Amino acid sequence: MKENTFASQTVVNGTLLQEPQMSQLAFSGFAHFTAMQVRDGRVKGMDLHLNRLRHASVELFGQALSDAEILTSVRAAIAAAGTDLSLTVTLYSSHGEFTLESMNSQPNVLVRTGEPANGPSGPLKLLATEYRRPLPEIKHVGEISKTYYLHKAAQQGYDDAVFITGTGCLSEGTIWNLAFWDGETVIWPQAPKLQGTMMSMVQRQLRLLNIEQRTEPVTLASLPSLRGAVVMNSWTPGVAVSEISGHSLSESQSLSALLHRAYQAEPAQAI
Repeated sequence: MKENTFASQTVVNGTLLQEPQMSQLAFSGFAHFTAMQVRDGRVKGMDLHLNRLRHASVELFGQALSDAEILTSVRAAIAAAGTDLSLTVTLYSSHGEFTLESMNSQPNVLVRTGEPANGPSGPLKLLATEYRRPLPEIKHVGEISKTYYLHKAAQQGYDDAVFITGTGCLSEGTIWNLAFWDGETVIWPQAPKLQGTMMSMVQRQLRLLNIEQRTEPVTLASLPSLRGAVVMNSWTPGVAVSEISGHSLSESQSLSALLHRAYQAEPAQAI
């Protein structure tokens, strides 16, 4: 019987890639990730990043790598790239998409580094768009809609999009969590959304600072009763929002300053 010698090949812009693993990585769409900023080799909220990866791996793959295994890859990336950078940890199935083999399989770890980032200066104008991410509680890859709605918002003169549920509740941004301000209390929107690591860091520091916070539905109709709003992600604890679909928010800079103060109180951990 003749041995099958077929070898998969990948061509990008007319150039044949030599590394067969590149194809596996490029199409490993059944995956989840976490993103962080590294400063002086230290990371804030590393416990939250590890918890996120662990819970999402169990949900997607039926099992999770140990924290030690993930940290080994993170340390190797920092050692190779430097101590001030952006870093993304992606856990993916080598069996790819549309296969039963990706269930109950040990994930692989992909760590990528880039230039350090602090996010836009703001303030931002956001367009409310009805949309709900699939599996919103998981930070997963391949979400074309986030970029699509960013583009659609920009075409209408806005800086980005913010999502609103079918019942009219604001939930999250394209790559952001949302927070609101009524002059005394930080308000987190009650809606299906990702629990961001920055959001979790800020929440626990606000508790330690005795700053009141609560979770409740926020709609476009309720925006006139609120004074400020920000978006946040792994880049920044708060970028002021000046407008959401025609509704102005006058005290967003004050809310942003408060959340930055909370973030500064979060200790950084050596990796």
